[in-house]
Order: sequence, then C-alpha cells, then structure tokens
Amino acid sequence: MIDNSTLEVLNKSLSGTVVYSNLHKAIYATDASVYRKIPLAVAYPKDEDDLKKLIHFATKNNTTLIPRAAGTSLAGQCVGDGIIVDVSKHFTNIISFNEKQKTIKLQPGIVRDSLNNFLKKYNLFFGPNTSTSNRCMIGGMVGNNSSGSTSIKYGVTRDKVLEIEAILSDGSSVVFKEITSEEFIDKTTQKTLEGNIYKTIYEELLSKKVQNEIKNEFPKEAIHRRNTGYAIDEFLKSDLFGGTEKTINIAKFLTGSEGTLAFSTAITIQLDLLPPAKSIMVCAHFKSINESLLATVTAMKHNLFNCELMDKTILDCTKNNRDLVKNRFFLEGDPEAVLMLEVAANTDEEVLLLAEALIKDLKNNNFGYHYPKVYGNDIAKVHYLRKAGLGALGNMVGDRKAVACIEDTAVALEDLPDYITEFTKIMDKYQQDAVYYAHAGAGELHLRPILNLKKKEDVVLFRKITTETAVLVKKYKGSFSGEHGDGIVRAEFIPLMIGENNYQLLRSIKKAFDPKNVFNKGKITDAFSMDKNLRYEVDRKEPVIPTIQDFSDSEGILKLAEKCNGSGDCRKPAEAGGTMCPSYRATKNEKDTTRARANALREFLTNSTKVNKFNHNELKEVFDLCLSCKACATECPSNVDIATMKAEFLYQYQESNGYSFRSKLFANNVKYNKIGSLFPQITNAVLNTTLAKKFMGVATERSVPRLANIPLEKWVKKNESTTKDKIIYLFCDEFTNYYDVEIGKDAFYLLDKLGYNLQFVPHKESGRSFISKGFLKEAKEVCNQNIAIFKNIISKETPLIGIEPSAILTFRDEYIRLADDKIAAQNIANNVFTFEEFLARELKNNQINTSLFTTEEKTLKIHGHCHQKALSGTVASFEILSIPKNYKVTILNTGCCGMAGSFGYEKEHFTVSMQVGEESLFPKIRNTEKDVEIVAAGTSCRHQIFDGTKRLAKHPITILKEALK
Repeated sequence: MIDNSTLEVLNKSLSGTVVYSNLHKAIYATDASVYRKIPLAVAYPKDEDDLKKLIHFATKNNTTLIPRAAGTSLAGQCVGDGIIVDVSKHFTNIISFNEKQKTIKLQPGIVRDSLNNFLKKYNLFFGPNTSTSNRCMIGGMVGNNSSGSTSIKYGVTRDKVLEIEAILSDGSSVVFKEITSEEFIDKTTQKTLEGNIYKTIYEELLSKKVQNEIKNEFPKEAIHRRNTGYAIDEFLKSDLFGGTEKTINIAKFLTGSEGTLAFSTAITIQLDLLPPAKSIMVCAHFKSINESLLATVTAMKHNLFNCELMDKTILDCTKNNRDLVKNRFFLEGDPEAVLMLEVAANTDEEVLLLAEALIKDLKNNNFGYHYPKVYGNDIAKVHYLRKAGLGALGNMVGDRKAVACIEDTAVALEDLPDYITEFTKIMDKYQQDAVYYAHAGAGELHLRPILNLKKKEDVVLFRKITTETAVLVKKYKGSFSGEHGDGIVRAEFIPLMIGENNYQLLRSIKKAFDPKNVFNKGKITDAFSMDKNLRYEVDRKEPVIPTIQDFSDSEGILKLAEKCNGSGDCRKPAEAGGTMCPSYRATKNEKDTTRARANALREFLTNSTKVNKFNHNELKEVFDLCLSCKACATECPSNVDIATMKAEFLYQYQESNGYSFRSKLFANNVKYNKIGSLFPQITNAVLNTTLAKKFMGVATERSVPRLANIPLEKWVKKNESTTKDKIIYLFCDEFTNYYDVEIGKDAFYLLDKLGYNLQFVPHKESGRSFISKGFLKEAKEVCNQNIAIFKNIISKETPLIGIEPSAILTFRDEYIRLADDKIAAQNIANNVFTFEEFLARELKNNQINTSLFTTEEKTLKIHGHCHQKALSGTVASFEILSIPKNYKVTILNTGCCGMAGSFGYEKEHFTVSMQVGEESLFPKIRNTEKDVEIVAAGTSCRHQIFDGTKRLAKHPITILKEALK
C-alpha cells in the first residue's frame, strides 16, 4: 500500500504536481463509459523528466500509470487504481512545423480542432475527425487510433502517424519512426530495452505459421477501422515478414495501443490539404434503419466526404435540448433514420451536379423519401447535431441509459445490411431497442443497447449482448473495436476476436515493452473483466436525497448528476465557441469542469455515510469556481445543470456549517441597498474605500457599483404613466432598481414612444442573489410571493418583461423548481420575456414603427449575458438593434465575461474572474474601434467590461432609446 507520505515525496521531486486528495480521486474515478475505478493519485507532469520520475516510482512501488489526455474515451481506457497521468495541462505545445512536407510535430495534449485552427492559414488540416474534436487531444487519438466522420476520405489516425518520441518502461527515451528493414535487424542486436522490443517482434513474427495465423484471424483487410488488440497485422506489410514494403514503422504499431506499451511525449503526423471549398450535404430521410444501410452501399459510389447516420432515438434526444433543437431545421416529419451525405468540389456548379446525381441514384433505387440539400454554415450545424448524439443519449431520464459496449463494431460495407439484420435479431431476442448512429459509410455504426446497470439482470444482459455481438462480428470477420479502442469493455474479448495464439503473441510483445506492467495495467492484455468495476453497485438501494428544489424532472438531484456521461463537452477551449465551462478555460484544471463537478457530486451523494450527504469540504472545493453561468444547462448535450445543483449544494452545506458574513451581505443586498439608498452619496463613498472592500471580502482592485440617487421604484411613482392601450408589465429587478436606474427610465421612455403602456406593480426582488449564495429558503419565499402577485395579472396579452437577464429569467428557470404553485409558475414563465425578446416579437408581428428610428450609421458589437445565452438567446438583441436601418450589428463570440454576479468581486476569485474575461471577451473588446458601441444587457457584464478594458458598454434599451428620432 502506497501511503500519502510516499506520494508527497514523489510530489516534491516533480516540476509538476501529484494530487492525492479524495476530490481528485473522485473526479478521475469514472470515465466517459460505464466504469469506476478509484485511482491512487493524479499527476500533472510538466516535462519528460517528470514522466521518467513517475515511471521510476511506479516500477519501484509496483503500481501502474494511466495516461490521460482529455479523458473522452468510451471503453474504460482512462480509469484504473494506479496513478492517472494527465498530460492535458502542460504537454500542449507545437514543437515544429514543416509546411513544405505537410508535417507537424507536437505534444500529446493539443486539442484536435485547435491544431486545425492553427493549420487553416496554410490550407492544411489533420484529417481524422472525431465527434469530440473540439476537446479531444492528439495523444488520445493516437492511443485509440481514432477515425471519425472523415475516415472514408482521409483515413484513420494510424495512417497519419509518422513518428513517436516516447519513454519506455525502464525510463529510457526512444524514437519510433520509419526505418529500413536492415536498420530494423540492426536494432535487434542492441542490448537495451529498445533492442529487446525489436528482437521480440522479429522473432515472434518470423514464422510463416504465425503470419498465416494473423492473416486468417484478424479482420478483413477491406475494413479500415480496425483496432482490436495491437496492430501486429501492420508488420506483415514488411518484407521481413512476407510483405513487399522495404521499411517498417513501430510508431504505427503504437497507434491504438492505449498507452499500454510506452508513454508518448511527441508525435509527428502527416497533414492533408483542406477539402474543396464548396460542399453540399444531402440529408436523406428513411423509413427504416435497414433501408438506410442498403442506401449507404449506393451512396458510397459517389466519392463522399462524409456518410453519417442518425436514428430516431438520437434525433428524439435532441428535441428537448435548448442548444440542439435549432439544428433540427433540415428534418421533415419523423424519419427512422437520416443519412448525412456530403459531396464537395471546387465550384458551386460542380458540387450541385454531384448532389443531384447522388439524389437521382437514391431515388432510382427507391431509397429514402426526402432529400434536403444543406449548404454553407448550415452543414456545420448538422454535423454538430450528429456529434452531440453521444451526449444527448445521456439526457434520457431515469436509470436506463444507452450503454457503450458494442458501439464500436465495424464490418465490410457490403456486409453491413446483413450484419445489422442479424444484430437486430439479437436485440429483439432480448427485447432491446438499440441506438444506431455514426459512420455508416465506413461500415461502422455506434450500436448501443439501453440498459439499467444498477440492476443485476441488466448487468447480466450487458455481458450477454456484448458476447453475442462479438461472436457475430467474428462471423463477418469484422473489427470489434473500430475506433474507440478495447479499454476495459472489449479487451477480454480479444482472444475470441483474433484467436488465442495471436492473443499470446500480444502478451509477449506487451511483456517486451513493459515487463513490470507500468503502463495502463488491465487494458488489451490480461484484461479487467468487462462487467466489474462499474459505476454502480448492483442492486444496491440507491440513496434518496432530500432537496429544497424540485428535481423531479430528473427523478432527483442524484440522477441529474448521473446524466453526465463524461463526454467532456465542458472541456472545449474558448476558440471552439460557446461559454461552457468558464473556470476550466481559465485554469485548465479538470477539477473546474462541469464533468468534474457532476462526478464529485455523484460520488459523495452516493457513498457518503453522513446524514447530510452534501456536507463535504471536497464538494465545497469543486463548486468553488463554478460561476453559475448556466451554459452547462444548454451546451452540455445531457443538460447537466451544475448551476442549479450548486445552489442546492450551497444551501445544504451551509445549513450544516453556517452562512458566512460575506454571503449574508451579498445575498441580502436588497435590504442593505434599501438602507444605503437613503444616503447614496455617503454609501458610495464609503463602500469604495479600501478598508470597506477588505471588510466585505471584496477585491480591492474592483470598483463597487454605485447606488443611484433615487431608486427606480420611487421614480416610477413620481412620474405619470402613459394612457396607451397596449399594456405590459415591468419586473423592476433589484439591480436596475438601485444601480441602473437610468436604463429603467430609458425603458419607460422608449416603450412609451413605441406605443406601449408599461406598468409597474409592487413586487419582491427576483431572488437571484439568494439563489447564487444558496439562501434557498429565502429564495423560495420571494418566489412564492412573486408568483402570488403576478399569477392573476400576467398573461399572453399582458406579459411581464425585464431589463436584467439574470433576474427576469429566474421566472423561467429556478422559480419552476422553487414554487409551491407549479401551475401558476409555469403559466407566468410562458409569458415572461427579456426586453429584447419582447421587442423582437413585436417587430416580427409588425407592431413597431421602424420609421421612428434614426437613419444615422453606427456599428454595434453585442456581448450576451450568460443566462441570456443559455435560457433566451442573443438573436433577439441582434434583431432589435438592427431596427435602425443603418446600424451594423454583430454578436460577439465571447463566452462568459467572468464577473458572474458577486463571484468576480470576491477577493479570492478576482484573478480567475479576470482570466475568464481575458479568454475571449477582453481581447475582442480591445480590438474594436473606439467609435464602436459595445452592447451588454447584463449589469455584471457591463461592470466587468469596464474593469477589464475601460470601455463603457450600454444596455440595448439605451441604444434604442438614443436611436429614436
């Protein structure tokens, strides 16, 4: 047993770090599949010296190292009871680039799409394109021999790997690259571990009998997606082993080895020219899966760049996802399957001819019933819908999930329809409705049974279905692991898939590389059992977690956390767009991802023996940097709403540990602002002193928002309301009421000029501050009071509109979970709008006289508030700000500003807050011309923009008010 003091000695010897806290063990214990295995520790090495020290430590202490990049693997590759070695934080550099030879050398922690963003200006790209391409890393792609949607045109990762620099299990450095047969023989004579590797390979494969055994047992050569076991069949291409090639490259053999043979530190890959500039995607609709597969054989005769499939189950999972539903635009009716068939050429005319020829061929063969053509940027939206399919499956409510076990089978394309017919019979036998999606054109469908692995009978079924499918794949001489790897789920089936003799050959080669099992024990050879080490203890009585919020839509808070399937969308970098997850983008720590928070919450709620299962400092730590931006509620395909769970955690934790002075101060800001507004000038002067900031726990670098001379509520009472007929109601939120009063005045003025009677009914604050600080009892109270006030007033004809997004959108979000009167809460939520949404709706209905606005020219750049983007969208802002016909409006792709209410004011969060702003928002603001107006609806956003860039941002209401003639 390795104790913490031994690990601390290791930690002190490294340039990087080793973390062995219960929190880090919890967040790395589960993978993107179904497995859970508690690691000993987590290491973040900074350089090769660190890796060598880790290898020495693992050898000395008889443990194993589990290499990990983004951790999106689906077969259990990245879990184990040794030390997780996470390269995603420090091994992220491009080492060299040769544009002429179209090659690049890089470290394993580079994100695939980030690499391609760098290469784009050179008209080059790295072809293999996984569904996780905006966060998966090259090291992981090499480990799994990843393929993705483009493999039918550009091949798999193994085709692209030229050279791997690695550290062997004895700590020696080695370079694997293409060498001549003579050089290979020469290496077998070296008295080193490297020499023994070459010698073992040579001696083991020299026999004709062994070579024939490989040829007879391995998948058909026509199947390009082949990753079962080690790629010993690659060696048969060499003239040393009966082939014709005069060179040999062990780097290609390492590709797909899942980090079990050596630790890669630098990878050189071959690049391709970018695809032709013009493309069309034909999204052919089918009435059955089988019809779509038969159509695939016909479609693949048309030189496709993509041939992907989505079935009805996947499509249905996208219906209720706020982020995905907008990408369903191409669907007609309710197809059982859709093939996404992409053709490309250099001109519009050429590509249209290709698309029409494809459609004609499908029709002539009576395949499909609807053939919409998708162009330009819309193609990326369709790809995104398909890519999000995996995550969307996690959004199934309840314990039955689409389970990754047979999702990686590949057969020859001509065998695919018959194979799927037989596979469907297996599913029918077990009364299973499987999920079918992904790479039809490559003969690989991601097939998933829907099982409840909390129940013993379904765990038994888990094994039975996997075993029978393996036998079926073997019948068609297919590959059981096409692109996702063997990992834990499929490794024990390798002897069946390639034959026992070949399996023993793999064991011999593994021993030559890694005699003491330093690298990723239990994967590929001497495998862990596929139905052990699952996330859930079978037939255990699941804990019932009492909460103040209503989580019945997910069958409880625990099952909401369990929706996270580890796909890692929360790890995408800022350049990938979106907002999730701001704190991870700033720190690059796995601890600060949505995934880590869900994993930690699941772990402690499930296994805690405390009466209050939330009462753990580890949970406090993992939620600390969550900005409650709400992006995960939308951008996570599984809709894992961490912001809502954080509010519940804070409430439950503080009920046991007490509420801090600062939390009380921020949560009760309305009460204190009411007092402070009696003498606003004095209050403002005092609160902006260094002493006051330190007393409140506010960062001294921050400017504290200044109270207005008179609250908006008082101003409204002193000013006569309009007599116009079109009545709407204002929700006077606490931020506008005390700080942004001028915006409130602009709202009354603007709406009056547009012909609306904006009325105000006294009401309670929104409760936003209570929610963000976990004061849920108080939030529930103001929620119920507001529901009672508005339930007989607000309707479709008399909507409620708000100025501050985070406040008004509380009616749509948290109030639904907090309100006692659910029906009234939902009715109000249906008729609540941000100002922008309301005006955009009225504009669409021709209720706004656009001639009232200026014809002057102006350029506007919009930064969207996080809650606005998650729960409403920024399109409405764009539409209303485009009413003045000469206004040039752009929505900035800026992610989170980093302020997030009180978060950015708190002294310990200031640095991270500013880092979040620097990820995207601040540079884009600084790069705009001084005469460009910056627009931001959120009060926090406007303050952050000023603190970070010294630029003043305006609310859309003010922009439009100023635009009136």
